[in-house]
Amino acid sequence: MSPTTHTQHSTLTRPAPPTAAATLRKLYFLRSGFAAVWAALLFTTADTLGPLSVTLLVLYPAFDVACAIADIRSTRANGGPVSGLYANVALSTLTAIGLTAAATSGIPATLRVWGAWAVTAGLVQLIVGAARRRMGGQWAMVASGAISTLAGASFIAQANSDDAALTSLAGYAFLGGVFFLASALRLHRTPTDG
Repeated sequence: MSPTTHTQHSTLTRPAPPTAAATLRKLYFLRSGFAAVWAALLFTTADTLGPLSVTLLVLYPAFDVACAIADIRSTRANGGPVSGLYANVALSTLTAIGLTAAATSGIPATLRVWGAWAVTAGLVQLIVGAARRRMGGQWAMVASGAISTLAGASFIAQANSDDAALTSLAGYAFLGGVFFLASALRLHRTPTDG
């Protein structure tokens, strides 16, 4: 076989890159499962800010960063816009750092940081979901972003009350997981999605 024939053969047999919808579907299923497990674990440890609950709190935005980076790679490979995703990476990174510091001050400070993240990240999610509406399933991301913004405001308000607790964050994460699942199930399939 000549070098030219070998090059042509390997080019022809190289699999096509997955579409953005296929990658998002897998990512959304992963995020849904993670949110459900995370919520269950936080709910069982939410009475105090112990080592496990603090680790869980910091892990959630850190996982969000990892997912956003995977989303950026897929979206860029498919020619889509990524500026909102970069904003998400920055917000979630700052939140992980902020939660580490806030946890030393107690539950109210932790709720304020989480609430500020939920508001800002919710707005970003709403904008990214609206921009991706042609992919299908994005109504769930738009709704989730809007609800996240409202929930964030309620976490900040709750931080100023006598009943400040972390259990509401478990419910927030679980509901977010439901929205990721709904979006994953509704994303358009294309022949190359497999």
